Amino acid sequence: MYTKRNYGFFMTLNWSKKPMLLGFLYAAVLFSLFYFIKIRFYLPWQPLGLIGIAVAFYLGFKNNSSYDRTWEARKIWGSMVNNSRTFGAAVVSFVQGANEAEIKKELLYRHIAWLTALRHQMRLSRPWEHTEERINKLYAPTVSEDYEKTLQKELAEFLSPAEIQSLSTYSNMATQILRNQSKRLQELRDADLYEDFRHMEFHHLIQTFYEDQGKSERIKNFPFPRQYASTAYWLTIVFCAFVPFGLLEIFNTTMGWMYWLGPVITAIIIWVFFLMEKIGDYSENPFEGTYNDVPITAIARGIEIDLREMIDDTNIPKPTETVNGFLM
Repeated sequence: MYTKRNYGFFMTLNWSKKPMLLGFLYAAVLFSLFYFIKIRFYLPWQPLGLIGIAVAFYLGFKNNSSYDRTWEARKIWGSMVNNSRTFGAAVVSFVQGANEAEIKKELLYRHIAWLTALRHQMRLSRPWEHTEERINKLYAPTVSEDYEKTLQKELAEFLSPAEIQSLSTYSNMATQILRNQSKRLQELRDADLYEDFRHMEFHHLIQTFYEDQGKSERIKNFPFPRQYASTAYWLTIVFCAFVPFGLLEIFNTTMGWMYWLGPVITAIIIWVFFLMEKIGDYSENPFEGTYNDVPITAIARGIEIDLREMIDDTNIPKPTETVNGFLM
C-alpha cells in the first residue's frame, strides 16, 4: 500500500510509460508514411470517438469492480483486527486458575501463528497475478523450499516444535491451527478453567476467524473474471490502434511543423487509456504482494502487538514501517 499523499507524476509515468512509448513510435511511423510517401489514408474522428467513449465506460466498470475487491479485502482484515482484539480480551478475562499466565500466552501465541500462516498463504502466487513485480521480491513467487523455511522460522516463535511438525503435513496450515486452538479451548473447558457460556463465546470467535479466512481465500483463489479483464485489455488495444488514423485527418500536412505534434498527442491519448486499464489490472488481486496491496503484513503485526501487550509480554516488536512510501 502506498502511504504518501499522492503518487508522483514521474513515478506514475515510469510505471506506465511502455504503452506511451510504443504508441509514439507507432504513430510516428504512420505520420511519416502519410507525409513522405503520400499515403492518404485516415479515418473520420467521429466513429473513433464513439469507440473511445465505449472503451472508457468499460474501463470504468472494470476499475470499479477491481476497487471493490481491494476494499472488500481491507474490510475483511479490518474485521480480523476487531475479532482478534475481542479474542485477546476474552482470553485475558475468561481464563482463570492454575498456570493461567502460561495458558493465556499459549492461546494468544497460537492465534498469532494463525495470522502468520494465513498471511503467508495469501502471499503465494497465482497464475493470474503479477508475480514478477512483487515488492523487493519479499515473497516467493511459487511454493518453494524458501517459502517453507521462512514460514517454519516464523511459526517457531509462537508454536512448539511438536505442533509445527504435526502441521507440516497439511495443505492449509492456517485452518489446522484454528482447529488446534478449538481443541485446546475444549480441553480447558473440560478442566473447568471457565464455564459453558464463556466456552460458547470462544467457539463463536473461532467461527468468525474461519469466516474471515474463508473470505480472504475467496478473493485470493477466485480471480477477477478473465472475460472482463481480457475484454478491457483488447478493446483498449483496438481503440489505440485506430487513434493515429483519426488524428491524421486533424493534423494534415498544411499545418507545417504542428503536423508533427500528431504522434505526441497520439501517445498521450494511448497513455491515458492504458493507464486506466493498468490501474484496474493492478487492483484486482489485493494479496499478490505488489505496490497497491492491502498491507496484511502491517495489519498482522499490529494485531500481534495488541495481543502481546495484553499479557505484558516481553520483546514486543515494533510496528511495520513504510519503505520508500510503501507499507507491506
